[in-house]
Order: sequence, then structure tokens, then C-alpha cells
Amino acid sequence: MSALESEVPKKNTQDRSSLFSILSGEWMEIPQANKLGKCRSVTDFEKLNRVGEGTYGIVYRARDTTCNKIVALKKMRMDGEKYGIPISGLREINILLNLRNENIVQLKEVVVGKSLESLFLVMEYCEQDLASLLDNMPAPFSESQVKCIMLQLLKGLRYLHENFVIHRDLKVSNLLMTDKGCVKIADFGLARNYGVPEKPMTPKVVTLWYRAPELLLGSKTHTTAIDMWSAGCILGELLGHKPLLPGRTDMQQVELIMALLGTPNDTIWPGFSELPAFEQFTLKKQPYNNLRHNFPWLSESGIRLLNGLFMYDPQKRATAEDCLDHSYFKEQPYPCDAEFMPSFPHHRLKRRNPEPEAEQKRKSDSFKDFGQNLPAPLSAKKKKA
Repeated sequence: MSALESEVPKKNTQDRSSLFSILSGEWMEIPQANKLGKCRSVTDFEKLNRVGEGTYGIVYRARDTTCNKIVALKKMRMDGEKYGIPISGLREINILLNLRNENIVQLKEVVVGKSLESLFLVMEYCEQDLASLLDNMPAPFSESQVKCIMLQLLKGLRYLHENFVIHRDLKVSNLLMTDKGCVKIADFGLARNYGVPEKPMTPKVVTLWYRAPELLLGSKTHTTAIDMWSAGCILGELLGHKPLLPGRTDMQQVELIMALLGTPNDTIWPGFSELPAFEQFTLKKQPYNNLRHNFPWLSESGIRLLNGLFMYDPQKRATAEDCLDHSYFKEQPYPCDAEFMPSFPHHRLKRRNPEPEAEQKRKSDSFKDFGQNLPAPLSAKKKKA
């Protein structure tokens, strides 16, 4: 029990109509007129269907009844929170409110439900996510279309990094696409601001397939280079039409990386052997870079771009600015314009591992309960157990 919890007088935790005052040391009732503060109520929105689940919340497609526009509503997880919004949620709100870029999903406002712990982020709605498109497209993206997607991703990353934000969870399912071909980076549940001096952070971030080797080896120093490694994995996935490094464990992920790029050493990556988890891995000697073997049809310029994104030493890894000026995007086939990207209305709202029809209906039918504090999904309950 924390010091704060031990000092707060006992009160029914189900009663969310009151707050504990640190000034008076007592619980105080919240007047009905002030319960929402300056936020709108989620009842101003008509829930249409559930479209996905982010790192820290469930996402719904909804209609704003005041202006008749379609938006995405992300319900923040408040599992086990007793004294307010979880720090991850505050970070996401704070970061998104300060970001305005064409290639970053926009947070429009925050709205609340029927209880103080029912909180929703109102985001602009995008029709597709890249993961579901890759799963359902009849033919993969052409190289020209891949270049268009990557240029937009890199522009979004340049903007993030210029504003001292690291995303820390880049993957194809967190890249959204509108019907006009605009790619937007989404799901900032793991994003963090960074600065100088660098502060230690947990290495357990970024989905395994897109996790940089310094994170796998336990580095607690996070730089923009971890996003650039993820961008390299996304480029390889789009070009190869399948995940580039689909490891199942940290050990296997390290092995896949070294099978592709060769085994690093302290010469090419200073400090490599001093990383915290170095001794936990038995590294096989593999001296070859196999990117050319994996992408035999790719131009020399394309291989150089991948190599730049996959530099072992984070300080030498290509930046978003470097990549945007890369010769790969200036040679044939040229990147197509976003407005000429194909749209896929018949694949809209399809998701990986679709749920049974009865379960989908159960989740979509609770319109009258929209805004109440819903129980945690089964996966979250299992994690707690």
C-alpha cells in the first residue's frame, strides 16, 4: 500500500460521485452540474460499432450528433485505478493535444461517460489500418505505393522527433489510412517525451517483431532510433509482403535479427557487450548481411535505405530526415501521390482473428449502456490472474 493510500480515509470505492481533497483531508461531493467539468458527455455520440483495441483502450466508430461527423472514440482503460486517470492515459492525452500534423492521428477532445472513470478520447476517424489491409488485399501494395506509405510515415516521424516525442510502438496495425490515401500514425499509449539529459525508461516497449536490438538487450536509454528500427521493419514487411522478423520470444527475435544482419561486435556497435541483458544471450557467429538475399529484386538504393534503418549502433541509425532525402524515393518506380492510392471499401472494418459473430453482436448491441464503465476484456482479466 502506498503512503497516499494509507492516509486516505476509507470510502466505498464504487462511489465515484466524490473526490478526496488533499487540502481538507476529507471526501467532498461533486455537484451534478460540475461532474463533467468542461468536457462534453459521451451521450452526444451515437456508437456505431467497435473497430479495434489499442494498447490502452478500446476503439469505437461513432457519430457526433452535434455536427453529424464520424469520429473514432477510444475508451481509456481504468482497470484498478482508485485515484484518477492512469499515468499512461495522461501521457497520451498530453502528447496528442500538442501534436498537429497531417500524418499524426488528431485528438479532437476528451469526453466523459456516466461515471468519472469512464473517459473517451475523440479522434479523427480513418477507414483502414494497414494490418487489416495487408491481411485482406487481393494483391500486395506495389513498390510505388510502398514508397508513398513510407514517405508519409517518415514525415510523421520527423514531426514527432522534432517535437521530442518517441512513439515506442510503431507497427502496421498502428498505421491508419484514410480513403484518400493519407497515412496517419496512431495509438500513442506507449509514447513518451524525451530530452537532455536522457532519463532511464523500461526496455519492455515496442511490439516484439518491431523491437530494436538495444531494447532486446536491456538498454534503458530510449532515443528516436528505436522508432527508426521499427520503420525499417515496416518497410521490409511492405516490400516482402510478410512480417520481416516474426520472433516468438526475445531470444528468437535476437537470433532472427542476427541471421538477417550478422552478429554485431563492439567495433561496429560501441558498448554492445556492456548492455544489461548481453550475458543472457548465446550469440552465434554469423558474419554476413543477408538483406540482399531477402530482397534480391530491390535496387541498391533500397538496400542502402534498409541498411541505414537497421544499423546496430543507435547513434549511427538513419533519422527520419535522412530517409526523406534518400535516393530510393527519387528513383523509379517513383512514389505515387497519396490521392491515387487505392481505396478498399469492401475490406473496411475487417480485423485479424475475427471474433465469433455472437461475440461481435454482444459488443455492438450495448448502445444504451454506452459511456458506462464496462468490465475489462477477458485478456486483461487473465493478465491480472
